[in-house]
Amino acid sequence: MQAAEMWKVSTGKGITVAVLDSGVIPSVPEMTGKVLTGKNFVEPQRGAHKDKSGHGTAMAMLIAGNGVNGSGVKGLAPDARILPLTVFGSSKESGTNSIPALVAAIRYAADSDAKIINMSLGFEDFELEGSEQAQIQKAVDYAVGRGKLLLAATGNRGDKENNVSYPSASAGVAGIGAVDKTSSVTKYSVSGPQVALAAPGEEIPILCGGGQAGYCNSGGTSQATAIASASAALIWSKHPSWTGNQVLRVLMNTAGKPTKGKVPSRYIGYGTVRPRLAVLGDPGDPGPADVNPLVAARTPKKSPSPSASASKVGGSGSSNASKQPASSAASEKSDDGKGVGAIVWIIVGVGVVVVVGAVLLLRRRTAGTRR
Repeated sequence: MQAAEMWKVSTGKGITVAVLDSGVIPSVPEMTGKVLTGKNFVEPQRGAHKDKSGHGTAMAMLIAGNGVNGSGVKGLAPDARILPLTVFGSSKESGTNSIPALVAAIRYAADSDAKIINMSLGFEDFELEGSEQAQIQKAVDYAVGRGKLLLAATGNRGDKENNVSYPSASAGVAGIGAVDKTSSVTKYSVSGPQVALAAPGEEIPILCGGGQAGYCNSGGTSQATAIASASAALIWSKHPSWTGNQVLRVLMNTAGKPTKGKVPSRYIGYGTVRPRLAVLGDPGDPGPADVNPLVAARTPKKSPSPSASASKVGGSGSSNASKQPASSAASEKSDDGKGVGAIVWIIVGVGVVVVVGAVLLLRRRTAGTRR
């Protein structure tokens, strides 16, 4: 990521990221002075500064952690601020995840000073009832209309059911997949047309949680989403007059493209985020402020051209994407035709490797059931 070089130019200062998650603990050393009051949409009386699972705090640290003078986690946008909005987890073991909480939080974030809405979570499509998908879409439309940038994890069951989830599949939301240190998509990262971008999601340090002290390596599209949100914060901090649509378009245009197959790829979308190209160099044409590039790409054109470049972001009018070198390590996998399963998920990391001396303990967290 060349973070040290980017921090000479941009640190995310002036940007607030709404973290729709399990809450954020402001007393964690990495988050000192960075966490706003926020709101709890599951159990209002508890507030948003409690975090039973530690997931929301971990995501906030990846976005804006201060590094604790080199002995802790430093986020990619260390001077950004965090608006914690609790939408799952809270104090109960299960049954606290709800679409109404998510919808209300998106609308709240849209009316706040937050510019970026980070959603390291998802509800699989078969779990949505009645008008719930439409409710999420209306909230997303409202937030996009208010100039916000929304990012959501695509899910960690790509090697199993590979189910579509929301809000990552909602029109206007950037669904984020995970890649490893070689820039290859991870086996668990959910694939499909909802994937807009990818970001590092393997061997990511977070607080261990679960009553264990210290830091752990973790993996998941949750982490990738947080890093993508931090990438957006760096770009937006340098270009404060832009809208969320323009920041998203530049993220897409400067992303490391797949080395084979069509663009967007069902595995990494328009590519792996490379904020350094926009922060340290020429970001290219950000395009129209009021046109979401993902929605534009889904809209059928009146006179489609069979020779149109597949790498051009729909409706952006920018040719910057074709000028960027392709990522030499990004790879696509063949479509395995996996079927649909029956498990709802709220992303809490695929696996956490806890390092205690020379002992490696592999833990797999599970999600609570949405009611």
